[in-house]
Amino acid sequence: MMARDASTALPRPSSRRWLPHPLISAVLVVVWLLLQNDFSLGQLLIGLVLGLVVPRLSAGLWPAPPRILSYRKAIAFVLLVAWDIAVANVVVARLVLFRPVAELRMRWVRVPLELEAAEAIAAFAATITLTPGTVSCELSADGRSLLVHCLDVGDAEEAATDMKRRYEARLKEIFG
Repeated sequence: MMARDASTALPRPSSRRWLPHPLISAVLVVVWLLLQNDFSLGQLLIGLVLGLVVPRLSAGLWPAPPRILSYRKAIAFVLLVAWDIAVANVVVARLVLFRPVAELRMRWVRVPLELEAAEAIAAFAATITLTPGTVSCELSADGRSLLVHCLDVGDAEEAATDMKRRYEARLKEIFG
């Protein structure tokens, strides 16, 4: 594996900053207050202390944020996946309710990956798993293929090609 040049490495949140992860700090304060089920100045102060201390102590453990090339394409991808989930819910419901289990064409499909970024591969696997009727089960040791279980598919190669075209190609445009 090639080492990154220091000039091209993504910046890591500094543990020297007061708020290395401002969103995490805000979420910690809100969650603390919700868990206490009581809003008082004392609980707010404890939440603020937690919101400052926990992210500072854990800043070195957080990976660099993923490099997203196009937020517009990322939003379009999320909308596409939401649509596909809605459609797949209807399709799977029809399969389960109206087709005998013996007639389902369940298959394991190996999907070769062109994605290299860990975040992109994780997004691809999560997308497949979120879509009813498919489950990502295993990433090969070399990270070059993903094993997917499909509830009802005719041709395994066609299913792999469809997943690559519909999701992987878009993720390559988002993550590079």
